[in-house]
Amino acid sequence: MTTWKDYHLSAPITEALEKLTFTSPTEVQQQVIPALQRKKDVMAKAQTGSGKTAAYAIPLCEAVEWEENKPQALIITPTRELADQVRLDASAIGRFKRIKAVALFGRQSFAKQKLELKQKTHIVAGTPGRLLDHLEKGTFDPSHLRYVVIDEADELFNRGFIEQVEAIMKFMPSKRVTALFSATFSEEVEQVSKKWLTSPERFEIASRVKVEDLITHQYVMVNDEDKLSALKQITMSENPDTCMIFCRTQERTDILTKQLDQAGYPCDKIHGGMVQEERFDVMNEFKRGEFRYLVATDVAARGIDVDNVSLVLNYDIPLEMPAYVHRSGRTGRAGNTGKVISLVEAREQERLQGIIEYRNAPIEEVSLTNFTPDPEAFHQKMEEEQERKTAAIEKVSTDIQKIYVNGGKKKKLRAVDFVGTITSIDGVNAEDIGIITIEPTCSFIEILNGKGPLVIDELREKTIKGKKLKVHPAKK
Repeated sequence: MTTWKDYHLSAPITEALEKLTFTSPTEVQQQVIPALQRKKDVMAKAQTGSGKTAAYAIPLCEAVEWEENKPQALIITPTRELADQVRLDASAIGRFKRIKAVALFGRQSFAKQKLELKQKTHIVAGTPGRLLDHLEKGTFDPSHLRYVVIDEADELFNRGFIEQVEAIMKFMPSKRVTALFSATFSEEVEQVSKKWLTSPERFEIASRVKVEDLITHQYVMVNDEDKLSALKQITMSENPDTCMIFCRTQERTDILTKQLDQAGYPCDKIHGGMVQEERFDVMNEFKRGEFRYLVATDVAARGIDVDNVSLVLNYDIPLEMPAYVHRSGRTGRAGNTGKVISLVEAREQERLQGIIEYRNAPIEEVSLTNFTPDPEAFHQKMEEEQERKTAAIEKVSTDIQKIYVNGGKKKKLRAVDFVGTITSIDGVNAEDIGIITIEPTCSFIEILNGKGPLVIDELREKTIKGKKLKVHPAKK
């Protein structure tokens, strides 16, 4: 049996994997990690929940040279949510090596991203449009990139990003390691792999248990005006721990969330009309188990890694056939079982048949009478506090404190100024200092190994570059 010791990882990476409770490598990790360690190009097909992100993030974090200020690895993703997930995963795995990972995507301040890229940055994850903006404007220097990962290549094609990815690849150094991950090896994916990869090692990770064998697919015929009562009957019968409900439009999502909230469901919503930060906040709360029911449009149907979603309910069946597969992929993850139930109107039977043909697998028709509500058990679960799930970054941050200093670039402060002052404190050395972020009027410094309170107390009595500054714990 392969263990993490077989990869000869450094102590900081090994410590992070232990805190993240990564007990042993998954199959995709066993295949991909050694290949990337040998600096070989990689082309991998792996199912959802297989540990794919860690398969490239672990060797990338291991290979990164901390002293180098310019980005050394780039991950291209089809969605903002996936870009941010990659940032968080890389930050967690590289926590004790003090790896700085950033995410670049639209609907966020370009100026703030530019400022972040000016500082020490090791790993960049981003969506094609915003990455290309930074490359063309010269705010993202690709000259030191040693690794390029194209994640969910099939979805980059489906979303029409391939021309932008082509343009990005022209900026990439010719001497690099390139890895491509895809759910399918379509003809388009095969073609671009020949263009961007050199003699890649190919891996097709066949799951011991097919995802489709873990997920039950059903549909119920129902009129649109009866959907809400049907949803309540189904959920009171199934009584899922965690459920995602998909609607076709933002308006439908807003209305249904309000109706469920009034009915006492612990729920929230996510759709493209919400600002990005609000979407991230809702997703993170859902992942942590702060509410059980998430109502969403297809914006949340791809690239969102939420453990143990036991039920996916299609309040509206999707207009595009691949969307059904992406929605279904939110359940049955990492070997868990799941169920997908769709509410189908009579006029939608042709579209349903198209989905069945697209999946090349049947969907069982069931009657609403198959679902027997148990209101007592349902309301008991609603009142129970859900077990809080700890985010990966929190697992590796227990001894780390972020501190705020009211001085930044405008006071001509640099990272070296903070390091020099902090390491002059008895009992504190450079290894106790994590990521330093310097903004125009303030700075944030991570202090490791439980030494945050000591550093705060001492800095309040010291000057930094001759300046007396306010210091206190950073607000979360």
